[in-house]
Amino acid sequence: MRKVIGIGETLLDIIFRDGQPTAAVPGGSVFNALVSLSRAGVPTCFVSETGDDPVGRLILRFMRDNGMDTAHVYTFHDGQSPVSLAFLDEHSDAQYLFYKDYPAQRLDVDLPALTADDIVVLGSYFALNPVLRDRVAELLEAARRAGALVYYDPNFRAAHREEAIRLAPTIIENLEYADIVRGSADDFFYMYGLREADRIYREKVKFYCPTFLCTAGAGGVALRTASVTKDYPVAPLEAVSTIGAGDNFNAGIVYGLLKHGVRRTDLDACPEATWDAVVGCGLDFAAEVCRSFDNYVSREFAKAVING
Repeated sequence: MRKVIGIGETLLDIIFRDGQPTAAVPGGSVFNALVSLSRAGVPTCFVSETGDDPVGRLILRFMRDNGMDTAHVYTFHDGQSPVSLAFLDEHSDAQYLFYKDYPAQRLDVDLPALTADDIVVLGSYFALNPVLRDRVAELLEAARRAGALVYYDPNFRAAHREEAIRLAPTIIENLEYADIVRGSADDFFYMYGLREADRIYREKVKFYCPTFLCTAGAGGVALRTASVTKDYPVAPLEAVSTIGAGDNFNAGIVYGLLKHGVRRTDLDACPEATWDAVVGCGLDFAAEVCRSFDNYVSREFAKAVING
């Protein structure tokens, strides 16, 4: 059975609305996607790190409660588990403050075994961080050798905008490893000063990875592949929180690829009707997560997906 392997950070998101703390939930970009996938019955494995402290123990317990394998999560004893403060505005979009105290030794854990057509998910600054790069590259090399599909979400935040030029070689290396690139218009604006999907694809992505999804919030989704060019509208909704929207769009796309049997070798010739169904899954997962303060789809939604 195909499985999904994620690599990324774990942290505790403390969510504020109107200046008051409203919720505290385990988070992390790739983490959020894998929680949703695990709830939807997909075998998952997450490579990460957390502290041996109350926050870290809460996160590990949460993973186990959601059927996630914790064998590849490094628990460190120096430093503290990271925490983020997320301040929601009137549109339920978040501004973040991050508090991190990592030890010198990072990600000292065995990597999981990969087989052909497993899906590896990576993204955010974690996938660019020079301190972690050797381990991330080791997983990407293993994915290439095994014939696994690599799904890359740059998730490049404004806080790293001044580092974009210095990080460009690593971004390009990730694009070269990737079989699917999914980024937001904001990501590419902070990396390259571009927002228009066709120009991003033509000038920055296509040469390295021919399968590309660009999201623009309520502005819709642009799909560009070797054989399909299509734009999808996003249905309006009243969001409680948009914190996990992009992460769960990723989860939905991955779920759709698995559900419809799309493998790495199928991507170039995957028909439009199949992409319609896959992108539909991504939109459904993203919309669901916006309806609560959780960073992942509800168990009720996941059960309906499994039974659907």
